[in-house]
Amino acid sequence: MELAEILNKKHDEARQGEAFKSITTPSLHGKKFYIESYGCAMNFSDSEVVASILQENEFSATPDFELADLILINTCSIREKAEQTIRKRLTEFRKIKRTRPGMLIGVLGCMAERLKAQLLEQEKLVDLVIGPDAYRSLPALIKEASGGQKGVNVLLSRDETYGDIAPVRLNSNGITAFVSITRGCNNMCSFCVVPFTRGRERSRSANSIIEEIQSLVNQGYKEITLLGQNVDSYHWVNEAGDETVTFANLLEQAALVSPDLRVRFSTSHPKDITDDVLYIMAKYENICKCIHLPVQSGNTRVLQLMNRTYSREWYLAKVDRIREILPNCGLTSDMIAGFCTETEEEHQDTLTLMDYCGFDMSYMYFYSERPGTLAARRFKDDISLEDKKRRLQEIVDKQGELSTKSNLNDIGKTFKILIETRSKRDANDWTGRTSQNKITVFPKSNESQKPGDYVWVKIQDCTRATLLGTIVDHP
Repeated sequence: MELAEILNKKHDEARQGEAFKSITTPSLHGKKFYIESYGCAMNFSDSEVVASILQENEFSATPDFELADLILINTCSIREKAEQTIRKRLTEFRKIKRTRPGMLIGVLGCMAERLKAQLLEQEKLVDLVIGPDAYRSLPALIKEASGGQKGVNVLLSRDETYGDIAPVRLNSNGITAFVSITRGCNNMCSFCVVPFTRGRERSRSANSIIEEIQSLVNQGYKEITLLGQNVDSYHWVNEAGDETVTFANLLEQAALVSPDLRVRFSTSHPKDITDDVLYIMAKYENICKCIHLPVQSGNTRVLQLMNRTYSREWYLAKVDRIREILPNCGLTSDMIAGFCTETEEEHQDTLTLMDYCGFDMSYMYFYSERPGTLAARRFKDDISLEDKKRRLQEIVDKQGELSTKSNLNDIGKTFKILIETRSKRDANDWTGRTSQNKITVFPKSNESQKPGDYVWVKIQDCTRATLLGTIVDHP
């Protein structure tokens, strides 16, 4: 993968800027809304909550923003490029508004909380600014904005989880779905804006989570992904105080909803991947064997500056423990190149850690200082852009080698695959993922097959990013 490609890489890159499309037919009457989502899976999940609130208030979805009475962008503030992309998009929407003065434009999510003053007063790009804990106030804010006032609510909450709202599934394939279980983050990594834009950690009621999963199974869904800024920190205590549910407990409850339901989770902090979690993953076949374990750096001093709360040695020991309990577990990570004061030797530590861990895939970035973070306040961003890009390219090249090696090791193996959709390149091919979350492409073997079916696929070839195989009988 070339540097130019990785510099444009975002989480769920195929979905960046994806417009919400309701599975219901838009009303010919009444007001219409349009949502674009950027950033992490949590933002896409939040858009489904917002869509539910709007549809309960007599709005219907449209995939055409030129027909919308309300345009919303669910934003990401994690990196500077994401903010630049969203600002550019808002400018385009403002041009449409000139021909439709009654149209309202709003910003949701992390960027809304951080840049409310600039968006409202200085750049005058929006009519509504709604933070990630304020979506219930959206109908009232729309009414205010329609009357000529600016609608603003960016207050953070200690208890909002939207656990009682049934999301309207975003561009649903009817097979896979996100289920949000936590919000916010307490970790205070020095480079990260999430604690400031999404607030403190809180866990949703375990009962409401299992009810949502059961409802999805009843609708025919075959896979759910548990979401949260730090999903494995999940810890819920009921009002009576006599029941405690940990992440390991919740994983088990989710797995027991149906043996035909695949359970995934994202994202996790290494400190919370406990032996209890690993043993539950090993116990149930339908809990997918893949862990996203962001490391950020392979050097202990840099990790301390990042406030990651672990050392290089501790992280490697955690990887060893995962391999011991789950020998066939997929492992992915996050890497940041060129953090404040990082030396060339410390950068090399990241590369050697990658070799040791053998990550199947990684999200890789160079450090982008975010205003308001601990790093911005405490440290000088003293690594040149040239050095950041060079170090990032070395990380990208290393991950390319590791991904290729990992996929080559799968040739000759047989995996249980959930058919998710037709291949974009060939309508005669299916795509799905292994338990280890590797994208797999394989030809249809008969006309009765459909998305949602499980098949056994023997891997015969691969690219750096994809496994290629054929359907076989049960091994």
